[in-house]
Formats: sequence, structure tokens, C-alpha cells
Amino acid sequence: MVEPLLVDGAILLVGIVLLYLGAELLVAAASALALSHGLRAATVGVTVVAFATTAPELFVSSIGGLTASDSIALGNIVGSNIANIGLVLGTAAFLRPMAVDDDILYQHGPFMLAAAVALVVLSLDGALTTLDGALLLSLLAAFTGYLYYQSRNGSVKLPEDVELEAENTTAGAREYLTLLGGILLLLVGSRSLILGGRGVLTAWGFSDLVIGLTIIAFGTSVPELATSVVSALRDEADFSIGNVVGSNIYNVLAVIGIVALLVPITVDASTMAYELPVMLGFTFVALGIMGVGERVTRVEGVGLIAGYAGFIYFLLP
Repeated sequence: MVEPLLVDGAILLVGIVLLYLGAELLVAAASALALSHGLRAATVGVTVVAFATTAPELFVSSIGGLTASDSIALGNIVGSNIANIGLVLGTAAFLRPMAVDDDILYQHGPFMLAAAVALVVLSLDGALTTLDGALLLSLLAAFTGYLYYQSRNGSVKLPEDVELEAENTTAGAREYLTLLGGILLLLVGSRSLILGGRGVLTAWGFSDLVIGLTIIAFGTSVPELATSVVSALRDEADFSIGNVVGSNIYNVLAVIGIVALLVPITVDASTMAYELPVMLGFTFVALGIMGVGERVTRVEGVGLIAGYAGFIYFLLP
């Protein structure tokens, strides 16, 4: 019993590391290639980079839905969105209280809420179908178009590293190879994360949905956690908060939209009764904290982390 668990645990850790490395390579290569083809830095920052940082969730949910279980696909996204607010935003605020930029709150906040509400509403009939996926992707197109319009007007703030990348607008074979390498790492990492996560938690009697909500969701949130923690320590609060908000939007609209096109996703009654309301609740709480106090304090960060711990606790059998 112990030896198989150790092997599955090692496979799980390898999967998390490969997902992180793959996402980093994909962001770097996609940014350089987009800039070299004439896209403005602001446009790259709010489209290519934002979508690429959701790559772990996309790969894991797609591969999980096609090869393992649609419950893993749904659980990964719902769990990842809860983790992004409770764990990622909470940890960043605990390390350094963060002032909230009005542009992020009033321009992107409504889209995060709309994405969460849309997921809940579309799930009411017990399934996310091809039509539902198309609707979510339509919302994604509208959101991306809005970001593009804002970036053209110069009203979108970029993280420091994206601005530095704009200085180098040439790209060649190296960037294409880096892009390919990032995709391969994401593919292998996704499969490893699913196999390892299922191996570890199935042995303890957990369902595929709980596996997706917990250990796989955490694994795919590692890039957001690492980025937000570093941004908080650098006192780049707007990027740290924007990272969480943007990720939650793309997780629902892009990832669930694409997966639902590939394979119908079943939504159990228990998910409608617990996990989806919790995700919606975390979304309202996050927007409320950012809107009322115009900052996320250390105490609120601890509260978010405690809320996430409580969510995990009530998932336990």
C-alpha cells in the first residue's frame, strides 16, 4: 500500500513541476512571437499572456475529460477558481496588504462575476453541453475584444516583465522550439498530475470530482500562486490581483467552453448544492472586499485562507 502511494505521489509532484515549467515556457514564447508579429505589448499582456497562464487548467481539464472523467474537468476549474481566491489571493494579501486598482475592479471584476454566474446558470439542467460551451466561448470573445479595445486606448496596466519583453520584438526558431517544448511539458505534466492525483486520492476513497476539486485544482493553480506571491513581495498589487481575476475569467469561459465542446460535462446535484455555490460565494466575497475597503488587508487574507481550508474540510468523506 505504501509503495504505490509513494510512486503516485512522485508522479503527482513531477506533474506539478512540469505544468509550472510548461506554463512559463509557453508564456515567454507566445509573448515573444506575438510581439514579433506586430502586436502591441498591451495587447499581448491582456490576451496572449492571460490565456497562456490558464494553460495548465486547459490541458488538465481537456485531457481529464477525454481520458479520465468529466468530473475531473469540472472539479479542476471550480476548485481552481476557489483556490485562486481563497489560497492565492489570501496568501498574497497575508504576505503584503494590497491596494486595489480601480481599473481591475470595475473593468474586469464584472466579467469575473458574469463568468461565475454563467457557469452556475448553464449547469442548472445538470449538464454543460456543446451549446453551453459555444455560449461561454462567445462571452470569451466579447471579453477579449473588450480587453483589446482597452489596450488600444492605453488604459490597461501591464506587469513589469511584459513591458520588458516589449523591447525585444524579434523571434525565430528558438521561440518556436520553446513554444513546442512548453506545450509538450504541459501535455506530459497534465497526464502525470491526473494519474498521480487519482492514484493518491482514489486509494483513500475519494471520488473523481473531489480529486479534481482538491489536489488537481491545487496543482494547476501553482503558476498563479507563484506569480501572485512574487508580485505581492515586489509590491505589485495590481498584477497580483489582476492575475487572480483574469485567471478565474479564462478558467470558466475558455477552459470549460473548450472542454464542453469536446465532451459533454455532467453536473451532479451535489455539485449544484455545494461546490458551485461556494465558488459563487468566494467570487462575491472577493469583489466585496476589493470594492468596500479598496484594499485587501492581511486580516482579510487570513480569512480567505481559512475559508478555503473550510471548503476543503467539508469535502472530506
